[in-house]
Amino acid sequence: MDSMRGQGGIQMLLTAEQEAQQIVYAARNVKTTRLRQAKEEAEMEVTNYRSHLEAEYKQKLSETSGSSDSTEKRLEIETEQKIQHLKKAASQVSPDVIAMLTKYITTIKT
Repeated sequence: MDSMRGQGGIQMLLTAEQEAQQIVYAARNVKTTRLRQAKEEAEMEVTNYRSHLEAEYKQKLSETSGSSDSTEKRLEIETEQKIQHLKKAASQVSPDVIAMLTKYITTIKT
C-alpha cells in the first residue's frame, strides 16, 4: 500500500514540476514579447523625432537659403545647442525610464 502511495506522490510531483515549467515558459514568452514591443516603440519614437528634427532643419534651411554665412553658422550653433540640450535631458531621464521598463518587464502578474 505504501509503495502505491509513493508512486502516486512521485507522479504528483512530476505533474507539478511540468506545470511549473509551463508557467515559467509562459512568463518568459510574455517578458520577451514586452521587451520586443518596448524596443520597437522606442525605435519608432526615435525615428519620428529624428524625422521631425530633420524637417524642421530643412524648413529653416530653406527659409534662409541665399542668406549670408552668418545665418548658416547661427543655425548650426542653434542645432548643436538643441542636440546638447536633448542629450542632457535624455541622460537625466534615462535611469528613470530604464528602471520603469525593468520593473514593468520583470513584474509578472499572476
